[in-house]
Amino acid sequence: MSRAWVRAIFGAALVGLLAGAAGAQDFQQTYHIGAGGAVSIHNVSGDVKVTGYDGEGIVVAGFKEGRDRDLVKVEDRSGGNRVDVRVRYPEQCDCNASIRFEVKVPRGTSYNFDEISSVSGSVEVTGVTGKLQAKSVSGDVTVKGVTGPVNATAVSGSVRVEEVHGLASAKSTSGDVEVAIARLEGGEGMEFSSISGNVQVRLPAGLDADVEMSVLSGSLKTDFPLQIEERGNGPGRRARGQIGSGSRRLRLTSTSGNVSLLRN
Repeated sequence: MSRAWVRAIFGAALVGLLAGAAGAQDFQQTYHIGAGGAVSIHNVSGDVKVTGYDGEGIVVAGFKEGRDRDLVKVEDRSGGNRVDVRVRYPEQCDCNASIRFEVKVPRGTSYNFDEISSVSGSVEVTGVTGKLQAKSVSGDVTVKGVTGPVNATAVSGSVRVEEVHGLASAKSTSGDVEVAIARLEGGEGMEFSSISGNVQVRLPAGLDADVEMSVLSGSLKTDFPLQIEERGNGPGRRARGQIGSGSRRLRLTSTSGNVSLLRN
């Protein structure tokens, strides 16, 4: 076979691959909103990934997957200073379909991330600035390198928050909660809890807080000067105390799991 034929076949294959990749991207839109604008991505089935980058616009791409992918619609309710993208399924549809969202956000601009969520899928947010609400009903929630207050929750899944500059709260019904805050900013309270899972929180050594820790079935550990006590009238352990001037409220709880408050 001649080199010319080889190049022709390779070129045709490459074009086919690129066309297939372009076709797989079922939704893409770029938005330009100002600092303080709202960003919401509501998914039903599928992962949501939000990443800070060095560009100027907010880029939302959706990739449909599954046998019934054409039955699922992406609704764009954006307008004004708000990005609002969500998913609609037909009523009473036992659909084999999901959508995976990949979102790029200018890392140096502060936004109000009203809700980055999925009902059945994982949620991951990395390297953004602003107030963040991240949620999943059935899936893990991961937050990393965010500057600003974070509220991360999962019903059936683990929650991991790390390298945050600001305040954070994290909860899971069935899953572990793991948090590491690099720098505390603001005086609002923080709460970390799991019903069935471990809770581990790492905070700066200069923590200033009124602290309460409790566990019903599991161990309790702290690097800070708090006294751990056995419950007098039932199972479990608790620790309470003031660190510094107690300027903020801090609560760590688990019903079935270990609870740890550690220094960075």
